[in-house]
Amino acid sequence: MRRVLVLGGTAWLGREVTSRALARGDEVTCLARGRSGQAVDGVRFVAADRTEPGAFDDLAGEFDEVVELAYHPVAVRSALDALAARAAHWTLVSTISVYAGEAGPGADETAPLVEASDDPEDYGGAKVAAEQASAAALGERLLVVRPGLITGPGDPSDRFGYWPARLARGGRVLTPPLTDADVQVIDVADLADYLTVAAAAGVTGVVQATGESVGFDRALAIIAEVTGFDGELVEAPASWLVDQGVGYWMGPRSLPLWLTPEASAMRQLSIERFRATGGVNRPLADVVARVLGYERRLGLDRPRRSGLSAAEEAELLARL
Repeated sequence: MRRVLVLGGTAWLGREVTSRALARGDEVTCLARGRSGQAVDGVRFVAADRTEPGAFDDLAGEFDEVVELAYHPVAVRSALDALAARAAHWTLVSTISVYAGEAGPGADETAPLVEASDDPEDYGGAKVAAEQASAAALGERLLVVRPGLITGPGDPSDRFGYWPARLARGGRVLTPPLTDADVQVIDVADLADYLTVAAAAGVTGVVQATGESVGFDRALAIIAEVTGFDGELVEAPASWLVDQGVGYWMGPRSLPLWLTPEASAMRQLSIERFRATGGVNRPLADVVARVLGYERRLGLDRPRRSGLSAAEEAELLARL
């Protein structure tokens, strides 16, 4: 029986990973503060704040696998100091946000990175610092996985889910320009599967983990088919949307997943190594169906962390 330690594990992706490790028959320990949720049944839960002394005192012995989900520099380095010598294999979940602006279509894991940073508010820079610290401590025992946009039931960001929920409501739907823009996502279940399988197989090095890149127009066509949408997509010029205070990518009063043409190149990354090391993506239509079911359970008209409210969209459409 493999001994697996998940650092984090009470929130969205962490729970998916621990569930899969348990299903494989692993003995799973989860060390976390426990503020983001509860550990999965069957996991040994250790409540600890890794920024405090003695956080790892209740962990004994060696581990076949450690999965690190954090990016706070103090938390990452304290775990490495306490556990690196006791881990046969270590998986750091990083992000494609580590890439500098030069990463373009087809970029692989060798693309230039942003500068490392000890500022936890600098997400990409902090993840680079975590990668560097982990590589220094673990050497050839390290797997760095850089996911793209993660979606699926439970997504706390409300980004991808905005579009299935919005098209399911029907009517006139405001969109950004749909040409020369791309969408590239990975379902949280597919990512968790990969993290579990790759760790068990001893995969090391750096792997970009995301899905096939598709045009924004094609993505919305798939969403329309899954949702049964029979309304009208109303494209607005990018400059007009910016003038109206509509934001890019995520957050309130935004059109989620919309990016500048330059930034959209980051939605065309290579997944060759992901596939070669066991990564599998379900079809985008299946991803949409899972997200739509989750959105329906929460309520299609609910307040969202990302997107336009019904009133905001109606006002913008009236001005257009």
